[in-house]
Amino acid sequence: MNNMEHTIQSVVRRSPAGRAGIRSGDVLRRINGQNIVDVFDYEYYASEDHLTLELVRDEESFSVTIDKDPDEDLGLIFDNGLMDEYRSCHNKCIFCFIDQMPKGMRETLYFKDDDSRLSFLQGNYITLTNLSEADVERICRYHLSPINISFHTTNPELRCRMLNNRFAGDALSKVERFVEANITMNGQIVLCKGVNDGAELERSIGDLTRYAPLLQSVSVVPVGLTRFREGLYPLEPFEKEDAVAVLEMIHRWQKICYEKWGIHFVHASDEWYLLADQEMPEEERYDGYLQLENGVGMIRLLTNEFDEAFERLVQDKRRMKKLAGRKGHISMATGLLAYPTIRKLADRVAALSPETTIDVYGIRNHFFGEKITVAGLLTAQDLIAQLSGKELGDRLLLPQCVLRSGEDVFLDDLRVADVENALHVKLDIVKSSGQDLLASLL
Repeated sequence: MNNMEHTIQSVVRRSPAGRAGIRSGDVLRRINGQNIVDVFDYEYYASEDHLTLELVRDEESFSVTIDKDPDEDLGLIFDNGLMDEYRSCHNKCIFCFIDQMPKGMRETLYFKDDDSRLSFLQGNYITLTNLSEADVERICRYHLSPINISFHTTNPELRCRMLNNRFAGDALSKVERFVEANITMNGQIVLCKGVNDGAELERSIGDLTRYAPLLQSVSVVPVGLTRFREGLYPLEPFEKEDAVAVLEMIHRWQKICYEKWGIHFVHASDEWYLLADQEMPEEERYDGYLQLENGVGMIRLLTNEFDEAFERLVQDKRRMKKLAGRKGHISMATGLLAYPTIRKLADRVAALSPETTIDVYGIRNHFFGEKITVAGLLTAQDLIAQLSGKELGDRLLLPQCVLRSGEDVFLDDLRVADVENALHVKLDIVKSSGQDLLASLL
């Protein structure tokens, strides 16, 4: 099969494609006479309200005509979400987390993507260095947005050094093309101490404000450093005074941007506030949590959602009476970054049920190194090693981010059942919202 033919994995029930009789296993060739190279083409042509699809079933060609509402989803799901091969990253960034991974882990964890289609579909960030002229033209022609861009710095020479790519500085010119085409963007800066911080960060933020409000947000996140950096660029961890300086700069620029565009534009990830020992900003400062996947506002959102659910709970007299008489013992484990917040929230629930014990454990990341504190990079072996022998009660609550998406597999390939057997406790996987956290604690 060539890359112009795409096998349909499944068809959404009662969708336009489903009503037209298209089946799983059928092969899509063209929409309205246009070849479909990848998901960019598919999303663009499938958004029309009158479609003629050319397909193949059992080696026989046939056509289907579909009328639907404009922008209504056609209802086709393909074997490969991109409908093409994934594009790997050709940079050798000095801060790349994948280069800091130990050997012997599953192969998919070592794949470096730099694919603009994943930016559009899944919110991944791209460096622009792997973006061809044809890709830029299609993004602009199809008006695909938002596009998420890893800037890191706007200093062309410094960007070439940070990405170890001599074309990395010139690649920034593609942003101008997106601005001309009215493409919405988000940006990120991975901050490296002594490299792109200080005056360089000041320059980058100032330069990037020229693209606001089409560039609607820029996150600043500290570089993640594992213990597997032998032979790599020497990077140092940030200290408290560094975090304070970064936040002072970001807050100053937020004030400037809010007065000019009504958005705060540049955002610090939660790690900076915890490292600086400062309170998280109020919800309004996050502009709708545009950078949530970069760890910007996760703790504020979790806390606010928990507060709202908790308030509803305490107003329910029947449930409160039931809680007051409940007896039990549960436990929860999370990364050191979120531990203080989770501990406080758990204590509030425990206060409603005096005869229920809720233990919360902050797990040190011995696998990647103790500078890694996020829950999403915890391994099953660290959980087992640090919780063995402890009274964990009837259930052990774990955040969903410790597992591979849609599966019950940890980063080190152990499964939920392996941890349950090792710790002799039932695992309860908690979704990411504050409401789900409260419901699990109850």
